[in-house]
Amino acid sequence: MKVTVENKKGLNKDLKVFVDKKTMSNYMDEKYEEIKGTVNLKGFRPGKVPKEILKRQFGKAVFGEVLDKVIKETSTKALEENKIKPAGQPKLDLKTYGEDKELEYIISVTELPKVEIKSIENIKFNEYKVKIDEKETDKRINEIAKNQPNFKESPQDSKAKEGDLVIFDYKATVDDKPFKGDEGKNTQLTLGKDLFLKGFDKQLIGVKKGDEKLVEAILPENFPEKDLVNKKAKFNCKITLIKHPEKVVIDDEFAKNLGAKNLKDLKSLISKQINDEYKNSLDRLSKNQILKEIEKFKVNEIPENLIGEEVKILSQGMKEEDAKKSKKNFEEVAKKRIKVGLILNEFGEQNKISVTEQELQAEVQKQIRMMPGQEKMVMDFYQKNKSALASLRGTVYEEKIISAIKEKAKGSLKEVTKDEAEKILKESQKTENNVLNEKKDSNNKKVEAKKSPTKKTSVKTAKSKPKTKKVSKK
Repeated sequence: MKVTVENKKGLNKDLKVFVDKKTMSNYMDEKYEEIKGTVNLKGFRPGKVPKEILKRQFGKAVFGEVLDKVIKETSTKALEENKIKPAGQPKLDLKTYGEDKELEYIISVTELPKVEIKSIENIKFNEYKVKIDEKETDKRINEIAKNQPNFKESPQDSKAKEGDLVIFDYKATVDDKPFKGDEGKNTQLTLGKDLFLKGFDKQLIGVKKGDEKLVEAILPENFPEKDLVNKKAKFNCKITLIKHPEKVVIDDEFAKNLGAKNLKDLKSLISKQINDEYKNSLDRLSKNQILKEIEKFKVNEIPENLIGEEVKILSQGMKEEDAKKSKKNFEEVAKKRIKVGLILNEFGEQNKISVTEQELQAEVQKQIRMMPGQEKMVMDFYQKNKSALASLRGTVYEEKIISAIKEKAKGSLKEVTKDEAEKILKESQKTENNVLNEKKDSNNKKVEAKKSPTKKTSVKTAKSKPKTKKVSKK
């Protein structure tokens, strides 16, 4: 094989690949030997069919397979020998080919630009550690206890009051007629929460164990029997038990009921839970700082084909007219994304970062846990959708690269309280919103500047804006 590089134009170049006749003949002979043992032709013993007979019968098919194989092997080798990393699929142009002929073809390729990653070590970013005050942990545990009241049976003559748990059986009618779902046994209501039917539980205030109480309520919009929606129903309720809430004692037994070993272990788990809630959001801030710094890196030329592909992704779902108006803005966004991607990928390759199958499956399980009740659907989605699984692998790969960059770059560790963490996240959200508003104002001003009294102008602002996420304070 002989390879010559021609027509160098920036990142675009042509590679002429030449494979001599003898080499092609050797490939063909190997293929004929391979199929000889599998072909059955009348008059010939298995494995004894002459090559000339095989050539007449299967020549075109054999040559097609050989040509595909040779092109695949030689094109890959040609790119590797010339240390070219293609930006997209190279184009092939066959010049000379055929049985008993040499092979000559042109590979037209756009290569990925060389990127410099040494500056990554000079990136400065903030890394946060949230210090959870013991009072915050106790507050969270008290909230849990408050939402898990402990009820104790009330005395026989005790009247139900707000906050009590009333247990009752009922039989209901509409216009004195029964209906589907008109009976209930051991129904439990905490008075004051209004969780059954609007105004229902207030009518049970003052009842005692053994009482019968007629309660009237309007059936809601989502009632299964559509012809009864918004009609008044009468519920004949038989009170079987009344329980009053007792203050939950926060002790080792309480902790065990929540799955902890003891109260000390529960406090440790809750403290970690609060820390993780803020740490995840603060880690995203650190990551965004790193990515913003990488955006400032210089890359001399970005492949046009990659920009075009990224613009297509950004304008997906848009009307053609709107996409054209936003093209320039999308191209700028695309260039930044591609540049960051190139640098991250180069860093990953140089540091031999990869995603193992175990890591990928762990991420799939993580996605499954985030969708309780829909586990099978999520699992099926990733099993049947290879592109989604590839995207997930890309996410894990990027996170591993960011973690590696943090180890090499100049991180400034800041220990903050929960309140300080909230303030940092709010300020970050505010800054992002201000940037979006400034971009919007800037675009509007450009449009106004282009307007003339006699010419009608079209608004050339981006329809798609970077999404901002509201900080969760769970």
